[in-house]
Amino acid sequence: MTQAHTSPAGLWVRLSEKQREPLTFFLNGAPCQALVGDTIMTALLTQSQSLRRADQSGAMRAGFCAMGACQDCWVATEDGARLRSCLTLIDPGMRLVVKP
Repeated sequence: MTQAHTSPAGLWVRLSEKQREPLTFFLNGAPCQALVGDTIMTALLTQSQSLRRADQSGAMRAGFCAMGACQDCWVATEDGARLRSCLTLIDPGMRLVVKP
């Protein structure tokens, strides 16, 4: 898939820890659900097929190392702040953007 979306058919599927408290965040203006304690990367990839566009090629990216070493997981908030999605916990009401 070449475009970010907000359907339940994300790239990742939650297999455990489903009992944690849910929270709402926004992806491209649409409300989405995550669980308290999820990283932004987990929250996004359970909702979407990608995190961002690659800077040079424009191809959709879904992170790489998932442990903070590669810096391939930067995402943006609606106000333009950049966050490392694999190291930052999702907050209730957080407003993120992934350019399609």
